[in-house]
Amino acid sequence: MRAKDSARLSAVRLILAAVKQREVDERKELSDAEVTSVIEKMIKQRRESIAQFEQASRKDLADVEKFELELLSGYLPQQMSDAEVQQELQKAISESGASGIKDMGKVMALLKPRLAGRADMGKVSALVKTRLSG
Repeated sequence: MRAKDSARLSAVRLILAAVKQREVDERKELSDAEVTSVIEKMIKQRRESIAQFEQASRKDLADVEKFELELLSGYLPQQMSDAEVQQELQKAISESGASGIKDMGKVMALLKPRLAGRADMGKVSALVKTRLSG
């Protein structure tokens, strides 16, 4: 507020509003993990919006969404490297004894709590699918 950065202030207010809305909906105070999931959901929405705006040739709106995406990403824990994700993936596959694509749910159930907020679960899901099918 003091820096008079209205775009950043607007994005921060969006985060606070989303968190407050979920607290009201669920009638409880959110934990850190739940706040992280709210921010992840907002990031996913921004990515989808960017794709739609770029498809519609609305660079101005896409730029606003990209700015918000960068800001939101700053409030997530540090993301894991690809090597770390692969290591966790291998560990989960060996722990679950997964042998094929039919065991994908078991592997994802192990990975989700370990990687939540630290990796894009959509990408992790695709990695699990390719690893188990190949």
